[in-house]
Amino acid sequence: MTRKRRMFDIEMPEEEVGVVEAPALSEPQRRGPMASAIAENAEALQARKSAAEAIREENDALAHEYVALREAGHVVQAVPLEDVHCHMLVRDRLPGDDMELAELVTSIRDLGLSNPIRVLPRPDGQGVELVQGYRRLRAYGQLLEETGQEEWACIPALVLPGAADIAGLYRRMVDENVIRKDLSFAEMAYAAQNYAADPATEANDLSAAIAALFQSAPYSKRSYIRSFAHLLDTIGSALNFPTEIPRALGVDLSRRLKDHPELVEIIRSEVTAMGDSRSIRDELDVLRRHSKADEYDVPSEPTVVKPASKAGRGGAKAKTTFHIRSAHGQIKCTAGQGRLEIKVDRDFTSIDRARLEQAIATLVDGLG
Repeated sequence: MTRKRRMFDIEMPEEEVGVVEAPALSEPQRRGPMASAIAENAEALQARKSAAEAIREENDALAHEYVALREAGHVVQAVPLEDVHCHMLVRDRLPGDDMELAELVTSIRDLGLSNPIRVLPRPDGQGVELVQGYRRLRAYGQLLEETGQEEWACIPALVLPGAADIAGLYRRMVDENVIRKDLSFAEMAYAAQNYAADPATEANDLSAAIAALFQSAPYSKRSYIRSFAHLLDTIGSALNFPTEIPRALGVDLSRRLKDHPELVEIIRSEVTAMGDSRSIRDELDVLRRHSKADEYDVPSEPTVVKPASKAGRGGAKAKTTFHIRSAHGQIKCTAGQGRLEIKVDRDFTSIDRARLEQAIATLVDGLG
């Protein structure tokens, strides 16, 4: 069966047929929902890409800055105690017990370490060599031994850059302690002796070593250090507390030993005869007697030192510092004009006030 196609006649208007222009749109055409979603997604992707690139650039800049600071030795790193060696430099601390180490241990335990140690990479790559912070390193070791806690197994350290400059490292080690007024004259003399004896330095004698290590010190201070070096050379091995010798006593005694060398063996014999149980005061009393005696023979009785009179205005105030042992550990005492200070690892606020007052009154009355 064949379908017939229907035909429709369309009548056009008789006017001239021309091109009909579409009317101008007064408003922009609205996009459909799909087109709007695609456009918004593209904009969001572009924004995320820009943000990611900015973050990447910032991270690269921070990484380069971190590496530069670390290579310059300005970044604190946690270094295991077992990796820190003390072989490159002879420390400026005299051998023996450190009377104030207990205070440092307490401070680090309660407040943390405020000043990191300084170390230098070893040429063989096996750990680092200590430059500054011997007492801080010892305190961390003691805390690890006492507590067994892992927090004390590593110590904050600044790793210094460059190769080992022995002379510069000695200067850095000494300067830190001198600036903090943490070294006694005996320890400064000890550091100078070790500097002069080290073949890696250019100092051929003690005077050259003192001039190199203590460049900023006045001549008088360098002279005091030379006097203490003479003391260490002559009677140092017999002393248990050379770091407790006051400056004036050390200078006077050194001068006296130069004038009367026979005194060296006399002092060594006296000090040694007291045994290791002697106190700081016992040792200093022997040195004071021989530094002021008119004759260099041993006096039959110790000279009684009269109490110092009150210093006038502008005069120096006398002060005595000594350490004693008690059931509560080591006690540091500082006595001066109108002042007695006692430091011991104990909380005195936990003691009843009446009992504390009675103990202090008994102490003062017992002094006479």
